[in-house]
Amino acid sequence: MYLNSEKKEEIFGQYGKSTTDTGSAESQIALFTYRIKHLTEHVKANHKDYVTTRSLTQLVGKRRRLLTYLKERDINRYRAIVKALGLRK
Repeated sequence: MYLNSEKKEEIFGQYGKSTTDTGSAESQIALFTYRIKHLTEHVKANHKDYVTTRSLTQLVGKRRRLLTYLKERDINRYRAIVKALGLRK
């Protein structure tokens, strides 16, 4: 599987406060970004997979809502995570 527990701990350790920090907005945004990148490659190869396309759209929406929340709460944390992940916003 592309996303095992070791990979999650690595993502949470890099972007969150610790390896077990699964609740912070930064760690969730980083995890969603990793999943979005993986699903984007899958959809490019399998363009008729409509279920995965819908899941990808939902993930992008979740990440967008989290980014909006973070921007409203703490603009410095928002700017840091956008820069770290290389997002366009």
